[in-house]
Amino acid sequence: MSQAPEARPSPPSVYHERQRLELCAVHALNNVLQQQLFSQEAADEICKRLAPDSRLNPHRSLLGTGNYDVNVIMAALQGLGLAAVWWDRRRPLSQLALPQVLGLILNLPSPVSLGLLSLPLRRRHWVALRQVEGIYYNLDSKLRAPEVLGDEDGVRAFLAAALAQGLCEVLLVVTKEVEEAGCWLHTS
Repeated sequence: MSQAPEARPSPPSVYHERQRLELCAVHALNNVLQQQLFSQEAADEICKRLAPDSRLNPHRSLLGTGNYDVNVIMAALQGLGLAAVWWDRRRPLSQLALPQVLGLILNLPSPVSLGLLSLPLRRRHWVALRQVEGIYYNLDSKLRAPEVLGDEDGVRAFLAAALAQGLCEVLLVVTKEVEEAGCWLHTS
């Protein structure tokens, strides 16, 4: 007599935008928030608010293809009542109170290539990390699909590897209350 196959829980639905133009900051915001809240037009409007009298806006690409800076990300989050807290890389990752953090946005060096030819240039790339139903995911818009990082140990290992490469910056996305209370940090 054969037994019925074991029922497996279906994987959670994880929102994941793929890379388009130089819109990784927009994708990272939407991925960390798990819904499409921002567009290129919305990011451009934030740029205009940040530098209203500037002919050449310093917060985005001159070509109008994106490449937004950290000020755009911070202003976008503030508009939603959230905050971006810069993680001091000198702190041990064990001090990061992950349950208090909505998500993380990393700024990483990204190689530049033309076809198969790798160029000796480095660009910057925004990447979101987020927990969905108890599992942390790498929501890099350059990935075909979200990459499972696992539990808190998995996300800490990913962060440690990224920080060890150097030139990596980490923003913690938190509520205003968490930012003001400083409870994103274990100090004991």
